[in-house]
Amino acid sequence: MTAPQQARPWKAVAAIVAVGVVLAAAILSWKTGPAASGGAGHADAPAASAPSGAPAADEVVRLDAAQIARAGIAFAVAGPATIATSVRLPGEVRFDDDRTAHVVPRLPGVAEAVPARLGQSVRKGQVLAVISSPQLAEMRSTLDAARTRLALARTLYEREKTLWQDRISAEQDYLQAHQAWQEAEIAVRNAESKLTALGVAQGAEPAGALNRYALRAPFDGMIVEKHISLGEAVKEDANVFLLSDLARVWVDVIVTPRDLDAVRVGADARVTAAATGASATGRVAYVGALVGEQTRSASARVELPNPGLAWRPGLFVDVELAQAPRQVVVAVPAAALQTVEDRTVVFVRGAQGLRARQVTVGAADGRFAEIRAGLRAGETVAAAGSFVLKAEQGKDGADHGH
Repeated sequence: MTAPQQARPWKAVAAIVAVGVVLAAAILSWKTGPAASGGAGHADAPAASAPSGAPAADEVVRLDAAQIARAGIAFAVAGPATIATSVRLPGEVRFDDDRTAHVVPRLPGVAEAVPARLGQSVRKGQVLAVISSPQLAEMRSTLDAARTRLALARTLYEREKTLWQDRISAEQDYLQAHQAWQEAEIAVRNAESKLTALGVAQGAEPAGALNRYALRAPFDGMIVEKHISLGEAVKEDANVFLLSDLARVWVDVIVTPRDLDAVRVGADARVTAAATGASATGRVAYVGALVGEQTRSASARVELPNPGLAWRPGLFVDVELAQAPRQVVVAVPAAALQTVEDRTVVFVRGAQGLRARQVTVGAADGRFAEIRAGLRAGETVAAAGSFVLKAEQGKDGADHGH
């Protein structure tokens, strides 16, 4: 009885070991089987679907008539169209140089009165400042002396002429008197010309003082700079005032070489100020013939009416120049274009649904866009509401990624 009783524990141990081996084998096969099959499935996934967010080549968006109506999707047929394009260029408002002047005294002196104020609108001939100048007093004294000598020379000439006609005096005395009279006339004209060149009104000096003269506005305009004050000594070439007629301004435009053909003298230009939202129409008055060595761009000028003084010099603006309309072979509404993964696509309607197709876009005018490649005339594309198709396709791409 002893031997059989000793064998029973060993049999129990062997049975337990066998059961453990079977369980371990089952667990091992359960872990490795699904992993192997799952790995094969993931290896095939990239080949079967496109990257997340990118439209697959065979991906079709399927919507029924009710869904299309609810989404507000409209369709258009690609075909010929007339496109009027425009060019937008940067510019800056500046003074009209033809109506802007640096007002200078042209004589040294001291400011005795400065009635003009900065920002004031003045009329032609209005007094801006009164200058006291010793040099002017000397010039006016010279003129007065020349006029006195002229009057005396004329009297002597008339007397000698009478004596010569009565045969009382010699002809030589008459000729000398005539010469002296002519020289006196020349001296007066010379003195008057000097004062006229300085812009000094002869015989109209303020309060009758020989040394004072009025500095006047040369034309209607606004004082935009003032560099003179009461009692200040000024030189003859000092820029004491900057006067500009702001009823018309210039817009300097920067033109790149590729846009030079679009800028023509006499063409209308739409000027828009992004800062204020104001816009107005001007005319191209000048197009530069040279391209700058540093900027590699040319310059153009637009003349812009400024009746309300809204266009202030220094304001940055956009200048839009319309180009001649041209006929294109294939065009679609601008709303049909969508961007997916940095690619421009249109959704083409087919028998199975709507498929995104990459296209190459040419000229556009906000209403239509030229299609240079990727689409044929006669094909139907989604126009209004095409962004809904882009969103639906993005959902499909996300589902494929998962």
